[in-house]
Amino acid sequence: QSPLVESGGGLVQPGESLRLSCAASGLTLEDYAVTWFRQAPGKEREGVLCISSSGGSTNYADSVKGRFTGSRDYAENTVYLQMNSLKPEDTAVYYCALRRRPYCSRDHSMELWGKGTLVNVSS
Repeated sequence: QSPLVESGGGLVQPGESLRLSCAASGLTLEDYAVTWFRQAPGKEREGVLCISSSGGSTNYADSVKGRFTGSRDYAENTVYLQMNSLKPEDTAVYYCALRRRPYCSRDHSMELWGKGTLVNVSS
């Protein structure tokens, strides 16, 4: 079983917000960059955003710039994806993943994956 667990997904209306969480057990997230991915129905998985070990955020998807932000809570050993102004095209299963390195990279080969949480944006 993966030590990464996503939560916070659900059904929301366009324009609303959600915050996804990626919690870890048996693993200290502060040492690693964590990347959020998503996979929409019938589409390939895409990288959305990465949060480095120091808390810096790197966007990979132009479609979410200005709307999605990443953060982390070191005390809670959790990484977050704040999603604002949600659109129907944001509907997807969202995953957090990591490779044991502190920096973000467009090399999206990951070692650990969560099982995902479904975000459904619909009116």
